[in-house]
Amino acid sequence: MEQRTTGIDRAAVAALAEERLDWRFKAVPAEAWGLTVREYLATGPTLDQLATPLVTLDAGALDHNLHTMADWCARAGVQLAPHGKTTMAPALWQAQLDAGAFGITLANLPQLRVARAFRVSRVLIANALLDPGGLAWLAGELAADPDFRVSTWVDSVAAVQQMDQALRAAGAERPLDVLLELGGPGGRTGARDQATALAVARAVDQAPTLRLTGVGGYEAALAHDSTPAGLAAVEAYLAALVELHDALRAADLFAAADQVLVSAGGSAYFDQVARVLAPLAAAHRDTTVVLRSGSYLAHDDGFYRAISPLARGAGGRPLRPALHGWARVVSQPEPALALLDGGKRDFPADLGLPEPQLARPGRPLTGTVTALNDQHAFLRDSDAEIGEVVRLGLSHPCTAFDKWTLIPVLDDAAAENPRVVDLVRTFF
Repeated sequence: MEQRTTGIDRAAVAALAEERLDWRFKAVPAEAWGLTVREYLATGPTLDQLATPLVTLDAGALDHNLHTMADWCARAGVQLAPHGKTTMAPALWQAQLDAGAFGITLANLPQLRVARAFRVSRVLIANALLDPGGLAWLAGELAADPDFRVSTWVDSVAAVQQMDQALRAAGAERPLDVLLELGGPGGRTGARDQATALAVARAVDQAPTLRLTGVGGYEAALAHDSTPAGLAAVEAYLAALVELHDALRAADLFAAADQVLVSAGGSAYFDQVARVLAPLAAAHRDTTVVLRSGSYLAHDDGFYRAISPLARGAGGRPLRPALHGWARVVSQPEPALALLDGGKRDFPADLGLPEPQLARPGRPLTGTVTALNDQHAFLRDSDAEIGEVVRLGLSHPCTAFDKWTLIPVLDDAAAENPRVVDLVRTFF
């Protein structure tokens, strides 16, 4: 069916360039304090003027990944509502929407409030929202803005009852769209079987403040690798999601919906999601299949590099790592050990340690990061020298962006002395 364009307040995003830089932003040097973002960029800053530790983005890789994923989804016949929690950066959300994204996915109420501050007009909340105060606020947002579309998840009759009670107490004027979440044994949230899911759907049907508009879930909660067993678990889950969609449709439980959403897909298995779910959109004019991949934009040099479908032969160009860490060698207290001035407060480590790549300006670097403390990385068996700045490949964008309120964008992270061409503001 024809898709509405999702909006964002471009003036509010543009106004981020007028924010004044100061001590709050650890990525910028003291000489930038007092300047606006726009004024600072006009000075032509370069990487060598920035202190360590540091995380940067690569402009060329961001653009490549943005259009690679948009093109892939168009060919696969699915929509993309990228998970905004990865970056929490309205400027990057705007780029994703400009590239054709269906909407922005978020995970909780604080993230939704950021989206509404920038007037994002279509949001998928891939989680249950039961907080009465939050539901009252959301009811007010829906009443005040007829163009605002939001859907949240539900997986139990008790949750339906609590949401309905809170929305009634708030005097909700518009029903809140909900997707019935299907889970799986050993997974995360979501109804564990079809019978439970159907009971939840019937409870939604009886709640005047709610409207059932689709089904959703998260297949990567059931697998964490691309082994045959992992891929088979994903396949079985997606088949169950199709079965649930068909059962709800047969029971006429989507009658109130003007558009039925079927949503799954992180950044690890979106090829399987598209292959199994896209036929639903082809068979039913009112059904839209929506992926929620978020990490594709920055990609990485770790977990997603290994598991991304575009690295496993799913068609299309491979994604490129846009995210890098930079740290300086500050100590060599033992043979074969160097300490860098960046640690867990600066770089992600939950899905793999940083990967040493080169020493500025472009010298290939040996060695392995074997551990991170809060403020230090342990680099072993390396030829790095005291004072050298090391570029690090990072794993898992979701736990990189949240450590930085402002992230410099470089014209080319492989250049001898890259230029800083933008500063991306995050809101965590």
